[in-house]
Amino acid sequence: MNIVIIGYRASGKTRVGRRVAQRLGWPYVDVDRGIEKATNKTIKQIFEENGEPYYRQVEAGVAREMLGGDGQVVSFGGGTLMEPPNQALINHHVLVVYLEAPVDVLWQRAQADPESEKNRPPLLKSKGGREEIVDMLKKRAPVYEQFANLTLDATQDPEFLVDRVIEALPQAGPARDG
Repeated sequence: MNIVIIGYRASGKTRVGRRVAQRLGWPYVDVDRGIEKATNKTIKQIFEENGEPYYRQVEAGVAREMLGGDGQVVSFGGGTLMEPPNQALINHHVLVVYLEAPVDVLWQRAQADPESEKNRPPLLKSKGGREEIVDMLKKRAPVYEQFANLTLDATQDPEFLVDRVIEALPQAGPARDG
């Protein structure tokens, strides 16, 4: 079994995923970091130089490779689960954990992360950034909810979230904690 952490940018996927992996003694892998390693470019560079279709193609290959193993924690990028090939990857032997956070929290966290603007596609300034999060969540949240076995309030203490993920491992059935 693998654990896949999903959610929007700045929801805490990396922080929680790393801690879950550490507690379980499992490897932690991040799809975005895998894409950067495979292309020797930042996510921002890929979007600017090659476009989103190319990015999604590389992303699908990296996600497939990462989920080929067992007993690991995998953080998906914010849009990874929007692609049907990636959805098919999580149908068996995977606990999918959705870290859900309000728009204002996501916006504040994204603004506070100095790496975000340097390495990721920018939140559209023309939309004020925050409005882009609102628009994207309208599309993504229903998909996140559809595929999640466990939905957690990402504003909770990270150690609390880690405990909930580990507790959910034996059953991997629909659950909601918020």
